[in-house]
Amino acid sequence: MPRDVGIAFVTGRKQFQVVLRSYVNNWLEHGLIKDRDVRLHIFVVYDTAYSDTTPDDYRSVPPELSALVGSINFYGRTALKNERRKLIDEGVIDEQEGELLFGEGYAKKRNAALYFAVQKGMDSLLFIDDDEYPLAVFDNRPNNLMWMGQSILGTHLRYSDMADITHGHHCGYISPIPRFEFNNLLTESDFRAFVEATSNDIISWRSVKDIVFGNDGVTYADRRVIEKVRAADVVEVNGMKFISGANLCMNLKRIRHLPAFYNPPGARGEDAFMSTTLTDLRVLKVPCYTFHDAFLEHQRILNGILPTRLTGVDAHSSAVCQRFVKASIGWIRYKPLLVYLTQRDQYRTTVDEMKRKLDIAIPKMIGYFQNEKFGDVRTELDRYDRNVLRHHRSFTATLEAWKKTIAFVRRQNKPGSRSAAVAKV
Repeated sequence: MPRDVGIAFVTGRKQFQVVLRSYVNNWLEHGLIKDRDVRLHIFVVYDTAYSDTTPDDYRSVPPELSALVGSINFYGRTALKNERRKLIDEGVIDEQEGELLFGEGYAKKRNAALYFAVQKGMDSLLFIDDDEYPLAVFDNRPNNLMWMGQSILGTHLRYSDMADITHGHHCGYISPIPRFEFNNLLTESDFRAFVEATSNDIISWRSVKDIVFGNDGVTYADRRVIEKVRAADVVEVNGMKFISGANLCMNLKRIRHLPAFYNPPGARGEDAFMSTTLTDLRVLKVPCYTFHDAFLEHQRILNGILPTRLTGVDAHSSAVCQRFVKASIGWIRYKPLLVYLTQRDQYRTTVDEMKRKLDIAIPKMIGYFQNEKFGDVRTELDRYDRNVLRHHRSFTATLEAWKKTIAFVRRQNKPGSRSAAVAKV
């Protein structure tokens, strides 16, 4: 029997159509479109408010493109609201739980994609971000860069039955920290204090220094990863099995064991919080790369124009600086809860040290970048510190509400149930 595979795009950018075309062509190139053992179904959860788009920016897929896949499913705000209402009316969840699972926010839109994929009987679901492209770039100095197409979906399908979750590699502009030069306004010591206060175990001062300042902001793919063609178990570190939210595939045959996504209001970190819940699950790191275009500086790659050189992004560009500020605020908003979950005994000491470092760094950041919004990083740390217990309760409640919801969907999809006949797309 063919395997039903979902591909989820949680998006809010007009470039979605170009990204979608690139991935469909990628699946065609790698033989997945014509593979009779695989049926591909696309799940698009879109947010028109993110960058002032309209539903047509997502839904107007050319017929010749949509004909290549089994189905394309779209979910905007109204669809999510209606589904939430149905679950509440059925008595599966209450109003508050409905908001936790399917309200506003990036994690909740990921939950929606996962929910609808389970509802429609998918066997697995691959998350792809609209700023990640199916390419690996290698540093081939002193010659030009070397680019290699990647079979993201094919690689995950090769390993997904062996694990609960498979997770690929990332190259390109992984961090939204731009390249800049230190001076007497902002020293390396000042910036290190800022990074150490806002960072986590993935984005650390060492990685920032090596990549942003040592490699002009670019992370290159490792040829050994591709050549070995071998998956490796993700090892737990400090109570976390680290994943990222894209180039991420979930084995939906194991859905009753899989957790929901969560982030505090207005924050990011949905992948970090899910990482704290994976202790008893098998997570495999699989040998494929996506190129992360964090600043959307290289969208022409999707049209086949491959750069011969990758350089740091100008920190003094207004758009780049705003992206950096927004990312920093998103990081600091989720840091208190992450510390509470993983270092509860040291929570107060750790957060107070974060505040001390920001008190040193923030005035320097404002002066150097001429952007007062960096001051919000310190303000938001205080606010999310005060609310950490409330956010922890919400996190726990989200996981419990998800269990109830998935149990309901699985009952509905059982042979003989009233909805089983339409479970498969």
